[in-house]
Amino acid sequence: MWTGDWRENVWQEVERPYDIVIVGGGITGAGILREAVRLGLRALLVEQKDFAWGTSSRSSKLVHGGLRYLKEGKIGLTRASVLEREHLLEEGPGLIDPLGFLLATYKSDKTGRLVFRAGLTVYDLLALQWSHKYYSPRDFQMLAPHLTTEGLKGGFRYGDAQTDDARLVLRVIAEAVAEGGVAINYVAAESVLREENGRVTGLLVRDQLTNQTARVTARVVVSATGAWADELRGQVGGEAKIRPLRGSHLVFRSWRLPVAQAISFLHPIDQRPVMIFPWEGVTLVGTTDVDHHKALDKEPCISPEETAYLLAAVDSQFPSLGITLSDVVAAFAGVRPVIGSGKEDPSEESRDHVVWVEDGLLTVTGGKLTTFRLIALDALKEVRHLLPDLPELDENLPVLNPVDVALSSESLPDEVRRRLLGRYGTLAPALTAAARSGELEVIPGTQTIWAELRWAARAEAVVHLDDLLLRRVRLGILLPEGGAALLPRVQAICQEELGWDDGRWQSEQAAYLALVRGCYSVPDAALIPDWRAMLAEAAQNEWAKAAEGADGKWQRPLQFAFALLLGLVFVWWMRGRYSPAREITMR
Repeated sequence: MWTGDWRENVWQEVERPYDIVIVGGGITGAGILREAVRLGLRALLVEQKDFAWGTSSRSSKLVHGGLRYLKEGKIGLTRASVLEREHLLEEGPGLIDPLGFLLATYKSDKTGRLVFRAGLTVYDLLALQWSHKYYSPRDFQMLAPHLTTEGLKGGFRYGDAQTDDARLVLRVIAEAVAEGGVAINYVAAESVLREENGRVTGLLVRDQLTNQTARVTARVVVSATGAWADELRGQVGGEAKIRPLRGSHLVFRSWRLPVAQAISFLHPIDQRPVMIFPWEGVTLVGTTDVDHHKALDKEPCISPEETAYLLAAVDSQFPSLGITLSDVVAAFAGVRPVIGSGKEDPSEESRDHVVWVEDGLLTVTGGKLTTFRLIALDALKEVRHLLPDLPELDENLPVLNPVDVALSSESLPDEVRRRLLGRYGTLAPALTAAARSGELEVIPGTQTIWAELRWAARAEAVVHLDDLLLRRVRLGILLPEGGAALLPRVQAICQEELGWDDGRWQSEQAAYLALVRGCYSVPDAALIPDWRAMLAEAAQNEWAKAAEGADGKWQRPLQFAFALLLGLVFVWWMRGRYSPAREITMR
């Protein structure tokens, strides 16, 4: 894949004419590259940092339909998502896997059991399945030991899925490259190239490693830069529309915060949905949803207030565990590209994707990880007038290529074998063949094997140590201090493969550890608000409302009406044909 002198070879050819050039190496850009290559287009993708550096490596790792969107009436978005989830589960075992969800309901919740039941019914029907079931408080606690029983009314169980988001991006890009696409990281799109009539015809790009520039021409230029979308749009007179929202997570050892499946509940402070769920051998808690005012080119990090908010969520659900700040292994934060509409509450902003075509520059942003293929197809449909020879798009092709290969090593456990085939596809046999003595063993505290480090260093476009440890493998967020204790062995495996001398390794290691301390750890304890006091204040406010009869007599009738409306909308929806929710601007 990306071996030997690949960067130099790509750069030498970068000024040849392309049919389509894509800016942005997250899941949206990867999906567009993949579908463009399938259509026989000469396609190039450039990413200013590392592949999946932005939102696509910092998500909640979920491949889901978005149950919360039903409450907002986003039936189309939900239906598209659940159908794509089913495709991905079928095509990517080991990379996209089922995840059971428990939805706890409490007396203090503003949303009642009737609404949850109606929503889950529609959710399952959209996926043409029946996965949800209601449990009494006693039975529900059997599914989630240590869960608080105070005010617990019971709960539901339903099915969704999860993935390793960065590995999904890498697999999609790798499949595109294997079939003739070109993808290069650490190359920034500095400015658009335009004809005299103003139409965009290419990009001036800069290699961030060598500082060389090149003029790339293409029949179509696509910006799939997520939260950065307004930067290129601004060069063609586009009005700024992106509202960057930060979502942060805490990471715990699985034995310290043990959950067998995801637990979703309404946060006692603001009634926002929050999740505690297993992933890659650890437990994640998230997510927040706050405005992000810092520079987008800097690594985002969790704030003291977000840290307290998530610790309050854990403490409210598992008070008997006595979780403290010292139990947090790592933290990570990502910035969502949400289209701002001026709403005061960030969580009320739409998560639909949008497509803007302005002077020949196509911008696609927003949307969900789950629906990346539909977003890619939607974008390509909008540039058909610029590519008159474009073949018809086949929406029935698999999202991921079939993997019909075998791993020769008999020592690999079935779960490791399945995991490697899912994450690396047809390249998995080459990965295991490259392993040296002891490298097929699992790294303690993770589900990763040592050979994945060697393969990434050899063939996956690693430029910096954080590329390797935060995105190719996820040791940086799975282990304390970013896996600092394992760095000597990581060096022994990877330094020669990367071609770094001792000085370069020490420099990269120092930069990586500083990054982990600054952006993948919790803030100083002195800065973090007292989350237990926050919970006590929220409880006091709830008691005051209850004493005043604030819940009102209309709550249950309104919930019933909402449930009935959902059912009617579903019946109406099934009569029609799905079309992705989107906004199109042409100029």
